[in-house]
This record gives sequence, C-alpha cells and structure tokens, in this order.
Amino acid sequence: MFSHKVIEKNSILLLVLSLFVVSIGGIIEIAPLFYLESTIEKVKGMRPYSPLELAGRDIYIREGCYNCHSQMIRPLRDEAERYGHYSLAAESMYDHPFQWGSKRTGPDLARVGGRYSDEWHTTHMNNPRDVVPESIMPGYPFLAKTPLDVPDIKANLVANRMVGVPYTDEMLEQAAADLRTQVDPDADDVDGLLERYPKAQVRDFDGNPAMISELDAMIAYLQMMGTLVDFTSYDADANKR
Repeated sequence: MFSHKVIEKNSILLLVLSLFVVSIGGIIEIAPLFYLESTIEKVKGMRPYSPLELAGRDIYIREGCYNCHSQMIRPLRDEAERYGHYSLAAESMYDHPFQWGSKRTGPDLARVGGRYSDEWHTTHMNNPRDVVPESIMPGYPFLAKTPLDVPDIKANLVANRMVGVPYTDEMLEQAAADLRTQVDPDADDVDGLLERYPKAQVRDFDGNPAMISELDAMIAYLQMMGTLVDFTSYDADANKR
C-alpha cells in the first residue's frame, strides 16, 4: 500500500491517480443521464409563449433587462419569502436562451406576473422613480410610443419549434392573428387564442388601444411570468411521492 508520502513525491504517479479518481467520479455523474429521456420534470400548466409574449420577451432581451433582473428564485428561505416558490427547471424549458441570470441589481422577476397592475408597469417603464423612488433603473418611455414591429412572427415561432418548443401547425398559421387578438378583448377568436395558449391574458396592456406598442408586448410578457404553474397542486403531488 502506497503512503501519501510516496504519492506526493512522485508527480507522474500523483497525476495518474488523480485522473483515475476524477474519471470514476465523472462516470458516476454522467452515466445515469444516458438512461433518462429528460432531466426536466414535467409540470402541469407550462405552455409555449403566445406570439405577443414572445415578442415582449425579445424586447426584454433587446433592452438588456436580464443584466439587472434574474428569473431564478433559489431554494432558500429568504428567497421564497420575498419572491415566492423557488423556480422549477420546467418553467424555463421553452426559453432560448433562458433568463436565469447571476446578478440582481433589481428584484428577481420569475414571479412578477400579477404582482402589479398594467398601469403600474406602464408608469414604471416610463419613469421607474414615479413608483419606486430609490430605483436606479433607466426609463423606457419610447416603448409606449413605438409600434410593435414584428416582420414575421410566424418565422419566430418556426425558429423556436426547430429547437424543441412544441408549437403546432395551427399555432404557426394563427401567429399573426393571435398577436393582434391578445390586445383586443373584442376580437372574434379570443376563445381560439385561449385554447392554444391557456391562461393567456387578453386586454389592452398599455392603455392605448390606438396601436399595438412595444410596451403592450413587454407588459404581456411580464404579466405572464410565474402564472402558469399551479403550485398548490404541484406541492400536493410532490407530497404523494
């Protein structure tokens, strides 16, 4: 039996034994993954983004919101007390790329949906200090004045389907119409939209029915975050296992 002294004095032996130990650990960690169809637990309620929400997410990324706001609540007591149930992997399964983040200049937004009114978001995006005096976030007043320009929303859905988001052929064909319908409660196919995208919120988000603005899309995205999973039933199912 080799003593530590022998191993530590022989660099080649130390290297070989280190590689051997690391290889065993790697095999133990990696091998089970070959027998799993997915490492993401299926959670009831998750669905792909509606066309308007997807457009809002693109604006969120374009404006760099992820640099200051994470979308991942850690499984720690102080996190859960402030933000709500810890984030599940399934909640990001349709995100390309995901918005977990590692830095919080502002609060985590994983559960921001429904926490504030549309009017609050409209005021906040125009001038954050009107609702949060100590905020250092810049204002985005131009979002309310900029018409939402998505040259081909169907192509956006097609691209997402290519990387695994389960958009159906019907969703692709109705993409442009669904985008307009979500900001118009009086539209003809609201029921169809809700059938394709359960829990989608249908209304004029920015308070200006004269046009569909980038702010409409942004607020639609923000108001959806964290609202799809029923954590009451999720916890009950977890307790049964």
